Amino acid sequence: MMFVCNRILHVIGLLAACLLLFVTPGFAGKMKIVEEPNTFGLNNPFMAHGSRLQPRVTPSPVSGPSHLHPLAGKCFSFTEATYKYEFCPFHNITQHEQTFRWNAYSGILGIWQEWEMANNTFTGMWMREGDACGGRNRETKVLLVCSASSRLAQVSEPSTCVYSLTFETPLVCHPHSLLVYPTLSETLQREWDEAEQARYEGLITEQGYNNLLRDIFEDAGLLKSHKVKVKPQTVPAASNTHDSLQKCTEDLQKEREETERLRALLTQHNIPLDGQQREVKAEVTVTVKDQRLRGDDGLMDQL
Repeated sequence: MMFVCNRILHVIGLLAACLLLFVTPGFAGKMKIVEEPNTFGLNNPFMAHGSRLQPRVTPSPVSGPSHLHPLAGKCFSFTEATYKYEFCPFHNITQHEQTFRWNAYSGILGIWQEWEMANNTFTGMWMREGDACGGRNRETKVLLVCSASSRLAQVSEPSTCVYSLTFETPLVCHPHSLLVYPTLSETLQREWDEAEQARYEGLITEQGYNNLLRDIFEDAGLLKSHKVKVKPQTVPAASNTHDSLQKCTEDLQKEREETERLRALLTQHNIPLDGQQREVKAEVTVTVKDQRLRGDDGLMDQL
């Protein structure tokens, strides 16, 4: 009996200790979530290959305003609720769910593809071809906003699988920092000038003007080209040269023999050669012409 009572008291003591942990501020503390290192995901060489984030495509080359190019190779983090976002300009955007759920999501929200432009201004960076999301791939539009320091300021999801990211940086504070025209080469600037002139004179439609601009931006690497490039098949040109003098002599002899064979065949069937046939036709033509000239009205007499 005494043994049973001791066991009951022991259980009650354990329950009381557990309750103290939940209700006493001095003993309870907020659980700390260990974050992944900054190199988590695409750039972490210490993770097993099967656990790494797998990009679908290769990022496009760095393009756009040259003063933004130094951002390539840098990454900026932003934590909101249980999600940590990491933006690497001209590379990718990743999202990491910082929970203990068995299926916590860590994946790619987009890979650098192309610029968005309007009215001669860069209005955003498009990061596409992210992880699969239903029947489509995740994509993110990055908005560049003037600020005293470079940081990732805000992330939202306006529609399913399409994200909007605000990146603040002093690199875009100058009024002309996001103009498109100065980033083009002289040749492409001249093509743009000609397109503007043609539109002003009414030689092309607005749609034709926009198509010309898209071709210019694709040539500059600002837009990802959607043209289907077909590699032309190279047909070896027939060579008239001979490998050696002996080969040349042999070919000439074959051509002579073939000529003689054809000449004999024509003679056998009483077929005049081309030169003779032309002479006969010429004589007949002259005779008929002379007869027509002798007539009063240019017509031959009908008997």
